[in-house]
Amino acid sequence: MADGTARREKALDDPPPRLLGPPPLLPRGAGRTLLAVEGLTRRFPGAGLSAVNGVSLSLREGELLALVGPSGCGKTTTLRMIGGFEPPDSGRVVFDGRDVTADPPERRGFGFVFQDYALFPHLSVLDNVRFGLRGLSRAAGRARAAEMLALVGLSDHGKRMPHALSGGQQQRVALARTLATEPRLVLLDEPFSNLDAARRVETRQEVRSLLRQAGSAAILVTHDQEEALALADRVAVMEAGRLAQIGAPDTVYRNPCDCFVASFLSRATILPGEARGRVVETPIGALALAQPAFGPIRVAIRPEQIALALDGHGSGRILAREYRGHDQFYQVRLRDRTVGVISAEPEPLPVGVRVSIAVRGAVSRVADDR
Repeated sequence: MADGTARREKALDDPPPRLLGPPPLLPRGAGRTLLAVEGLTRRFPGAGLSAVNGVSLSLREGELLALVGPSGCGKTTTLRMIGGFEPPDSGRVVFDGRDVTADPPERRGFGFVFQDYALFPHLSVLDNVRFGLRGLSRAAGRARAAEMLALVGLSDHGKRMPHALSGGQQQRVALARTLATEPRLVLLDEPFSNLDAARRVETRQEVRSLLRQAGSAAILVTHDQEEALALADRVAVMEAGRLAQIGAPDTVYRNPCDCFVASFLSRATILPGEARGRVVETPIGALALAQPAFGPIRVAIRPEQIALALDGHGSGRILAREYRGHDQFYQVRLRDRTVGVISAEPEPLPVGVRVSIAVRGAVSRVADDR
């Protein structure tokens, strides 16, 4: 019975979306500004602090921006204010040169994909996609809905009801319904959180390709750092209602602005040090600096920068090990601190052994948290 169920679920997950050639690649920086968010602030009644405090950002045509941060940081509230579902206490939203701050959601012309997909259980897949196509005849609406189902690889599922689909397929139906109206901007609120780990990776790449093909700009809210770094053209990291840092994924990861961003995007080790130009003296030795500095500073070391070697006289001792298939994460006690290390070496090092460490590449200076 279990094998039969697994085969049925696999059949439901096929086929993948029909991609109409490779998605167009948008050079970073291409496209004019489509959305400008200026100083958005929102404080809920009875709350001591603002849920969102002075957030400003912009979005170019065809760009995907990820809003990422821990639970309660204000990313969903920011998205809801952009979409018109939550009124800001101050600030404004400008779309395509027009101030839409006071406009309700239906007048903004944005597409929305929510965490729960919001499919109508009593309507077929085809009718779910056709639902938002007001102003078209029944025949034209069905033709457009069929076209969008073909785009997401669900041409043969139009007569099914939503409950007969897998989570990944329901996500693709929700996206097809959104893209059917040809929005220039799509807002996605934790759209992959209901999927298992393997399906998340596959579905998010499908969604990325579909947005590229449609030419829609998008803002994705997620708490998953890996998801944000993998999908977005730019990443905006939020903390306690403020925008901590925004930039290209590799820039934000390699050059975090402060200790919070460094630690949130990875299990970074933060060390104090005394900088002398391109070198910084730290409790674990002299390290190369990515940018010259002088005097007391803090630096962030990414766990993949640290190499371990068995050494009976080494200054470190392995406290714990997490086996993760493609690599292993070690916690290493080094004098008066614990550092995190990611190693892709095939042979694991036992817990308790002594090791020496070496830091590869330059480390980044980070500011103290504000």
